[in-house]
This record gives sequence, C-alpha cells and structure tokens, in this order.
Amino acid sequence: MTRPQAPATRRPREERIADIMAAASEEFRISGFEGASMASIARRANVVEGSIYRFFTHKHDLLTKVVEQWYEDMLADYARQLSCIAGTRNRLRYMIWRHLKTIHDDPEMCRLMFDHVRSAPDYRDTAVFRLNRLYTLRTLEIVQEAMAAGRVRQDLDLTMVRDFIYGGVEHRSWAYLRSEGTIDPDATADAIVDLVLHGLCARPEEAAEDLPIDRLEALATRLEAAVNGLG
Repeated sequence: MTRPQAPATRRPREERIADIMAAASEEFRISGFEGASMASIARRANVVEGSIYRFFTHKHDLLTKVVEQWYEDMLADYARQLSCIAGTRNRLRYMIWRHLKTIHDDPEMCRLMFDHVRSAPDYRDTAVFRLNRLYTLRTLEIVQEAMAAGRVRQDLDLTMVRDFIYGGVEHRSWAYLRSEGTIDPDATADAIVDLVLHGLCARPEEAAEDLPIDRLEALATRLEAAVNGLG
C-alpha cells in the first residue's frame, strides 16, 4: 500500500522573495536584461512563474530591486571596511579603489545599473537613486573630515569633488564595460586620489631647479627666442 505523500509546506514569503532575487541576480548577470526571462528566473528559483508577479510588478521592477540589494550589500561592506582604515588618503583611496574593483569584478551588474536602471525616467524616484547618493556621500564625508581637520583646502566645492571622482572613474571604465579594454583598479585609484589631494600643482621635488640640465637648457632657449621675438 502506497503511503500518501505529506502536503508540501509553503515556504515563508521572505524566503521565496530571497530565492527569486538570488535567481534573478544570476539570470540578469548571465543573460543581460533583454535576454533574461521571468520563466528562466522562476526555474532557477524553483517557483511557479506566476508567483513572481505577486512580489514584483514586471521584469524591470525585479531588476531594480536586485540592484537595490546590491547597493545595500556594498554600503554595509564599506562601513565595515572603513571602520578599520585610518588616514584621509587611505580612506579616500579605499572608497575609489573599491568602486573600481566592483566595476572590474562585476561588470555585468554595472552594465545593468548604467543601461537599464540609471537611464530609466523614474530613476530619481527609486531607492537605488537614494542609495547611490548615500554611496557617494561616504566619499564626501571623508573629504569633509579632512577639511574640518585642516588637512585639505577649506573652500572645496564638494559637488565638484564628487563629480571629479566618480565621473573620472566612469570615464576610465567605459571601454572596459564595453569589453574593449582593461582597467587596473590599483593604479587608477592611486592616480585619482593623488589628483584629488594634490591637484595639478608641481610638487617641490619637481620644481624647475630640480629639472635635468638638458630640459633647463631647452627651456632657456625657448624663453630667449620668445624675448627676441618681442623685441
């Protein structure tokens, strides 16, 4: 006599959502937004496709929630790491390096964020937008602390600093995200943090009196020619 099967237990709502999010994160990374399907996500999550729509309005809504969770995890990790790092340069370099490292290690999610979430008309109304502001604010807090301590100029435009850092990172990483080049998180982070902290001013060791003789002679020749031309 066959023993009747026990009825399947219904998984808690939070568990089903977590499974769907994990499956969607994997599917979006592998197939991209256009190639991903709710049916494939359902199979990965071991749920009925229709049940996904109980928690997410449509595919773009699901992607936005995946990116939101991605940001939340990064922010939590940044807080843990920064608590162990001292010094303005070290803390600022970590934030820039970690951003570059994320792009380097997870280009698929970065493309999804740039191409399908940030470009959406309602982006500024999403939690992702607010999380992104918190994300960049962590960097500006480091600069503000340095300003308060007198370690950097007091007249810095923090919005300009933010745009310089993150705009510079994006500009340097576009080719990599298009699979047309490479990116070195360490070297790029060093270059950006040096520009932020030192600007374009020549350092004392790079002053004119320390230039090689041949460069000084070439400079003198150009200046002499310029003076003769004025005469």
